[in-house]
Amino acid sequence: MSNRIQFTIDEVKDAVEEIHEVRPFVTTKAISKIIGCSRETARVKLTQLVSQGVLKSQRVGGRAKVWYSPQWVSSQQYDSASSKKAVVENARGESNRGGTPQNSRHHVLESKEDERVFFFPSRREVVVGSPTDRSQQILAQTSHLVDSTGKGYLYKIDETDIWNAPYDSFSDLRDDLIRLIGEEQWDGGFESRVEDDWDRAHQFRLRTHQDGYSVLQAKDVDVFENVAKRKLEYGSHYSEFLSEIEMRVTNGEESSIKETLYDAGYPVIDERKLEEGASLEISLSGDIKLRDYQSKWVNHFAERQSGVFVGPPGSGKTIAALGAIEVIGGETLIIVPNRELAQQWEDEIVQKTTLAPQKVGQYHGGTKQIRPVTIATYDTASMSRHRELFNERDWGLVIADECHHSVASTWKRFREIQSKARLGLSATPVREADDPKEIYTLIGPPIGTDWGSLFADGWVEKPDVELITVPWASSKIRERYQRASGSKRLIEAARNPKKQQVINSILKEHPGQKKLIFVDWIKQGKELAEELNLPFIYGETNHVKREEIYDRFRQGTIDALIISRVGDEGIDLPDAEVAIIASTMGSSRSQTGQRAGRTMRPLGDANVYIILTEGSGEEDWGRESTQYLAEKGIDVRKTDWQNINPTP
Repeated sequence: MSNRIQFTIDEVKDAVEEIHEVRPFVTTKAISKIIGCSRETARVKLTQLVSQGVLKSQRVGGRAKVWYSPQWVSSQQYDSASSKKAVVENARGESNRGGTPQNSRHHVLESKEDERVFFFPSRREVVVGSPTDRSQQILAQTSHLVDSTGKGYLYKIDETDIWNAPYDSFSDLRDDLIRLIGEEQWDGGFESRVEDDWDRAHQFRLRTHQDGYSVLQAKDVDVFENVAKRKLEYGSHYSEFLSEIEMRVTNGEESSIKETLYDAGYPVIDERKLEEGASLEISLSGDIKLRDYQSKWVNHFAERQSGVFVGPPGSGKTIAALGAIEVIGGETLIIVPNRELAQQWEDEIVQKTTLAPQKVGQYHGGTKQIRPVTIATYDTASMSRHRELFNERDWGLVIADECHHSVASTWKRFREIQSKARLGLSATPVREADDPKEIYTLIGPPIGTDWGSLFADGWVEKPDVELITVPWASSKIRERYQRASGSKRLIEAARNPKKQQVINSILKEHPGQKKLIFVDWIKQGKELAEELNLPFIYGETNHVKREEIYDRFRQGTIDALIISRVGDEGIDLPDAEVAIIASTMGSSRSQTGQRAGRTMRPLGDANVYIILTEGSGEEDWGRESTQYLAEKGIDVRKTDWQNINPTP
């Protein structure tokens, strides 16, 4: 967790001045990076400078704090009367009511000279050491992370990465890859393979015939003959050939065709004119303004009327989705994982759009209202008796929130929505089988994969993620683990009493900050709650009790709580600055991304600690579960607890 302990106040002043060259305020994160200390140590030193009158501090939003010097906000940038307000407005990037962070793209510690790139064209792999923000952006859009150690990252550029790359032309994609890899390492054979991947992804298109039925059209006659005619079945997938490169699609078989051709190595571009559905008069409230990147997401979606918003937690995917509802202007069905999230959607729609409350309804086990905008749970929507009611309404848009849930049979039972505009939302649209086919073929292509620019522009805080390995508390407990089997082993590793000591130490290191401790095993949660004297929320906690604890957490009367899987998605918790993952049932990248996302809000501190017992399966899941975060440019480092706190 901390690195340097001893350093002078002059070093802090020098670091402050260095940061001031690119922005008119400093944060604990920036200071800690330059000096090499923990954020808490940086906070103590900055507070010392405040007491000396060198700096002033200011809260930004509910939890974040910035430090600045009065001389930095003099007449050159602001008049003295509004200096404090100017610093706050400059620092705040979280508001959906307009405003763009200034100078926040600059990162003091990063330079192109520090970056090292090694390219292996035959394996289609890139190894990058100390990647810059720009390189991380390109990597996030063209490849996927295979492994990482320290500051070194191994990326693979496979065909599915090229299929989903958000570029308008192959030349743009090629230019970015050359910019990353370098002209001197660029390989002609690799370029040919990538271009072939690109051509495959742009070979087939679905379009709407003037008479209303769907048509599958190929770019090349030979591909149409050798792929479409061989892979698709007459009478099932299509009813007739319209030309040497076109076939008439059997009504309702569009999604099946897309899946079949995807498996054959040819993802289909869906350009059908989707039904508009019943019209809906709705717009964002006057004080709600989309950020620039949110507007780009919405515009991109409006062009194709299908896609998945893949933004980090805290990037405002829900607000962007409200913008999509406004653009489509049709009655909307929203599918969510649970009732809590259904209520949050209703609250957001009522508070942030012009739609009257009586036009919004929820449909699930607790209430059943079908209205112009209806919010249903996945479980309810998958049941045939309810689905028939949904099908009777002329929806203009269907939204799948947390759409990584939609790859299950639930969504496949809902194939008829393929004839409507469809939008998915997910921070982590990854499956543990590494197969995004169901998401991107049934819903649409990814939109908003460039997390790096959102981190750099200050819209979302990039968290520090630390894997902390801890020893067994005793040989007896380790032997109990070794005697166990299956899931019982995971429980024993999670309940290692040594973890309590580590978690308690982390809590003390972050006084006054909001902290969430995630557990997957009820026994462990109850033991931690008793040991740390903290509330524990899990499945059996009744709704009234949950809301009471959440309110106390929001108001700050408690600054830490323990929460089970019920907090992974859809719970309206306040922004937390620290997430401690004490256990999990496996190496779920989606789950880890969701939990880490509780800290990913603009500015402020963002720390994620994953506690792993040495010599157990936890070490493997810890490394695997953070791959998606590392792929998005988030630093993940591993620490041995014994090296920080040696046993006396």
